[in-house]
Amino acid sequence: MTHDSEKYWYNLKTGEVEKGFESPAPDRAGPFDTPEEAAKAPEVIRERARAWAAEEAREDSWSSDTVSGAPRDEQ
Repeated sequence: MTHDSEKYWYNLKTGEVEKGFESPAPDRAGPFDTPEEAAKAPEVIRERARAWAAEEAREDSWSSDTVSGAPRDEQ
């Protein structure tokens, strides 16, 4: 098993791929097993954000009345 310090990270500030803990934690995305995976971090982050937003929109629409748009508990 590889320790996170031996994995690859995407630096959110510089856009560079790093191995190990080179940058402060708030500036890193990862860990990733390969530098190629780490380089795709912005795409992965965007896709996950889209999926979460879509899920929240579905949950919001489920809890609303489809005719009036009012929350079900306000009817």
